[in-house]
Amino acid sequence: MPISHVAAMAFERVSRLASIPALLLVAATWMGSAFQANAQSLIRDPDIEHGLRELAFPILRAAGLSTNRVRILVVNDSTFNAFVIDYNAIYVNYGLILTVENPEMLQAVIAHEAAHIANGHLARRVENMRAAQRNAQMGTALALIVAAAGGGEAAAGIAAGTSASALRSFLGHTRAEEASADRSSASYLRAAGISPSGMVALHQKFAGQELLSTANQDPYMRSHPTSRERLRAAEAFMGEFSDHALPNPNADYWFARVKGKLSAFLRSPNWTMRRAKEESAEDIRLMRQAAAYHQNRDLARARAAIDGALEIRPDDPFYYELKGQILLENRQFSEAVDAYGRAVEMAPNDALILAGYGRALLAQGHTKNALQVLEKARERDYRNARLMQDLGVAYAKVGNNGMASAVTAERYALQGQLADAGIHAKRAMGQLPEGSPGWQRAQDVLIASERAKKKKRKRK
Repeated sequence: MPISHVAAMAFERVSRLASIPALLLVAATWMGSAFQANAQSLIRDPDIEHGLRELAFPILRAAGLSTNRVRILVVNDSTFNAFVIDYNAIYVNYGLILTVENPEMLQAVIAHEAAHIANGHLARRVENMRAAQRNAQMGTALALIVAAAGGGEAAAGIAAGTSASALRSFLGHTRAEEASADRSSASYLRAAGISPSGMVALHQKFAGQELLSTANQDPYMRSHPTSRERLRAAEAFMGEFSDHALPNPNADYWFARVKGKLSAFLRSPNWTMRRAKEESAEDIRLMRQAAAYHQNRDLARARAAIDGALEIRPDDPFYYELKGQILLENRQFSEAVDAYGRAVEMAPNDALILAGYGRALLAQGHTKNALQVLEKARERDYRNARLMQDLGVAYAKVGNNGMASAVTAERYALQGQLADAGIHAKRAMGQLPEGSPGWQRAQDVLIASERAKKKKRKRK
């Protein structure tokens, strides 16, 4: 799917493994330069992430997970996939979101990944990786990392020609965990009052699409049970639990809004204008049109469309946030600050809205105010690489070069560029008071960078 003129939505290159320190160090130890090659982009948008929280809330509660801590983040990848790598986030590819046909299918995916967190699979996978690595060559070690991040098929390919026994053992564990997650996710859906039909429909999409013929497949070289096995299990869950779920207009609305906004910025404006007419919710239709007009650089029509959406939902902070971004990207700085200010009034703790507000203040020249807002946003969301870039600019503008280097080091570390991160971390430590919070953060980055460099030298 081509991506052109993406605006009003932040695409940030971050490492799949960078959000959990333990795996960060494991990856740096085993993979060296391959660490950066495994980087992905996240699509950060407050409207989309709020909609995904609405869909995930009853599932996370049923799973006994914190609805405030566990986030649903969108990966800039067109393939049909989702994965977890830490206890604080579920990663879903945008390709999956745009492909599934109803909220129940997307909620079935979220329930499955939530089960990996709730069932403690992550901690066991790290230990299984370490155990297997002790008896494996480098090719298998790399395959284990890929498998842990959700790429079972790629893992099998990477491992070809290396020690297969360790990989078989590791994927044997993960395959059992996938079946366990399917069982748990079915119970979460039932407890949340969500139709299990979404799970059946999800696996019907996979059935019959195995990459290899049955005769050539080695099921123990896979990280998931086969699609047919999972479909049969889902149908059994459906029969066991029955389907007593009631219609959920809230889930239908937010599913349509998430898909609508994603497609509006990932598809061409012409495609959006054609398809927006099919939207049943008038405000979503207008939001999609606003995005299309904005991509076509038609500010007047984009403003009219988003103002129309705000007439329908005048207390919606995310529509104000979109209006602020449209105005900001058209260099209407004062009006952008006003729009973001309204959004912040309605959602004062939303880190992405705060980040946008800080960016607008910075563009308007209110650097000190921007710095306060951006720091508040960083405290709430450390995964936002664009925010870290703005924060570095703000610190440099007020003459605090030590903190500018510290946040730049953190941004590079977040993106998996540990060598560059180490350079800026060392610079920050030389400029900040020893033992200060910024100095300590820079020291953490420098330690990770030096460990990665040391392991890289040992392999040469």
